[in-house]
Amino acid sequence: MIGRRDFITLLGGAAAAWPLAAHAQQTMPVIGFLNTFARDDRPSQTDAFRAGLAEAGYVEGRNVTIEYRFADNEHARLPALAADLVARKVAVINVAGGAAAVLAAKAATTTIPIVFLTAGDPVREGFVASLNRPGGNLTGVSWFGTLVAAKALGLLHELVPGAVVVGLLVNPTLPEAARTQSDAQEAARTLRRELLVLHASTAGDIHAAFATLRQRHAGALLVGGDPFFTIRRQQIVTLATRDGIPAMYPNRAFAAEGGLMSYGNVVGDAYRRAGLHVARILKGEKTSELPVDQAVKFEFVINLATAKTLGLEVPPTLLARADEVIE
Repeated sequence: MIGRRDFITLLGGAAAAWPLAAHAQQTMPVIGFLNTFARDDRPSQTDAFRAGLAEAGYVEGRNVTIEYRFADNEHARLPALAADLVARKVAVINVAGGAAAVLAAKAATTTIPIVFLTAGDPVREGFVASLNRPGGNLTGVSWFGTLVAAKALGLLHELVPGAVVVGLLVNPTLPEAARTQSDAQEAARTLRRELLVLHASTAGDIHAAFATLRQRHAGALLVGGDPFFTIRRQQIVTLATRDGIPAMYPNRAFAAEGGLMSYGNVVGDAYRRAGLHVARILKGEKTSELPVDQAVKFEFVINLATAKTLGLEVPPTLLARADEVIE
């Protein structure tokens, strides 16, 4: 049984602790997380971001708070979502899902640090002054996904060397698409193949693109890296399988969905690196002096079951180079 004096002492101690608890809650850093995708599109990427934070000692709900803003694949919503995070005075904003999201955050603030994830060249896109010294309030992680088109086309050519016309599907609204197209065109010239460039930014455009592939008797298809295409991967893979078109995709999610092959960066690793970058800023490093991290972890995946469905014999030399073979 607690006496009156002990109770008063206990109460006083609790009262003294309340301001400390309130102060700790107020000073807990808040991270803004802005993403073009919908919340449930690729949750593994968000998990990878949190894993990167945890590696550096920041655990959501324990010593850091994350404010999530998802645009549900509607680019028009990005500026308002970015402005909302700025109004909440977050400590740093992590931005992913394409250049449109990065540009929305960049337009919303010149003072809050921004850590981006991009598949393109951040210098060429105007995000930073240089990779080693960004120079402003933006830095981040690039996996240079638009620069793998030549390699991906070469792998596709090894599987279907008889394909004279090769389609390239790109989203014209994505700034990075221009680099993908130019690199693929150069590789096609080297291989002496005709590159048929197809544009798509809606589900209807994708159907139209496959109609063109059939009309032009294309023997293969290279799908450019794009958040929209990743969201529509089931539609794209289904159409390619239906039309019997061997296709190379930009990431493993397509191969796991039944796509023939994929070659590209491990995007989850890039998100993890972004979490580490955010942590470095929270610990006091200056965005202007924090070099852009270059994610260089690639993976080549072959879906052998789909190859059999398409009647393709995968060369042993190609199988030997695959990081993963889906049976």
